[in-house]
Parts: sequence; structure tokens; C-alpha cells
Amino acid sequence: MTNTTIGPATATTVTTGRDDPRSNVELVRSLIRDVPDFPKPGIVFKDITPLLASPGGFAASIVELVRSAPDDIDVVVGMEARGFIFGAPVALALGAGFVPVRKPGKLPAEVISQSFALEYGEETLNIHADAIAPGARVLVVDDVLATGGTVSATAGLLHQLGATLVHVSVLMELGFLNGRQLLAERGHASLSAVLTVD
Repeated sequence: MTNTTIGPATATTVTTGRDDPRSNVELVRSLIRDVPDFPKPGIVFKDITPLLASPGGFAASIVELVRSAPDDIDVVVGMEARGFIFGAPVALALGAGFVPVRKPGKLPAEVISQSFALEYGEETLNIHADAIAPGARVLVVDDVLATGGTVSATAGLLHQLGATLVHVSVLMELGFLNGRQLLAERGHASLSAVLTVD
């Protein structure tokens, strides 16, 4: 094990098994478990709980998310709920603030909202109306990029606030669901994933 500083702004040090990006990615990949037929038959769920339970694996995932971040990020935004798990430590490492995007009824002050279509229905996301200053450079962090709907809706919230979405960084991209394509079509082409599942 080695100590790795993951953020120059805060000198945050975590213990990881490897400093090499390829080794980190392989460690992360090895700790994501496939659960067949969850939440319904025919679906193979990518379970990140073994990754979160491994201090070295979790640290490796944060190291790689930080490594992909552009310079001069003011705010990291994470979406409910797993985006909080990854976004907050990334924000600390970058010396940036963290702002949560939540489902309706979860934030106590004035909010703005953005709705988006799901396969069967609609979902709405909220952010505090005063959470991010106009012109702020924002990094969006989440665990998974699937169809791109959640990230696209979050981008809509940032646009309403006058913030600049600089980059999207995810732990895992489900490439076969074409989320990257949807985001590119909507003008959000700057995206990185620690690992991609095709």
C-alpha cells in the first residue's frame, strides 16, 4: 500500500494499493460485482458496494475521478444518491465546493427544477436556487452514466443557474445505452469514465 495525495488544494492523502492509472482501473473493475436478474429478470446490475467496502478500491476510484478533472473547478455537483458518495471526496480533493442535486421534497430552501423522461414516466431533479454562482465552473460527478437523462437534466439545472458545465466524470459508463451520444447531442461532449462497459 502507498499513500497518494489526491488533491493539491487540500493535500488530501488516501491509502491505495496502486498509483498507476491502469492498475487503479483494474482494481476498480475487480470490485464491481454483477448481480443477474436485478432489479428485474434480464437485467445485470453493476453493484458497487464491494468497491465502497474496500478502502483501497474506493480510494483508487476517487484518485481516477480526480485525475480526469479539468483545472480550476469551482463546484462539484453530485446527483442523489450515489453521486454524493463520489462527488464529495472529489470536491475535497480539488479544493472545490460540493452541491447536491436531489429529488423533489428533499431540499429545504427555494429550489429550481428540471424534469426529464424515463422509460415509463418522468423524473424531476432539484437544486437550491442560490447553490451556485453564475459563471461558476462545474464538474458533475456520478457513479454511472446510463442513458444520460440524469446528467442531461442536471446540465439543465446548471444552465438555469448560469453556471458553466465544464466536464462530466463518472465511475462507470454503460456504453451500450448511448448516454455519451445523448449528452454530445445536447452540447455536453466533455465526459470521462473510469471504466466503460460495452
